[in-house]
Amino acid sequence: MWIEFKKVPNLMTAQMWKDVFEGEGLPARILPEGDILDWGERGPFRIMVPRGREHVAEEILRKL
Repeated sequence: MWIEFKKVPNLMTAQMWKDVFEGEGLPARILPEGDILDWGERGPFRIMVPRGREHVAEEILRKL
């Protein structure tokens, strides 16, 4: 089960956060905000992390 952790304004930023989390060993997914049919690289995205691992994502953010 995945839970939304962070919202970002575009695909480039979403991919950057995904790479940061996965570089620290935390799996992450990115999903477009709203309807998948309206997807575009300039639209908002959500960063998803596994449920129960949000504290790991918070710790990674504190290290930055």
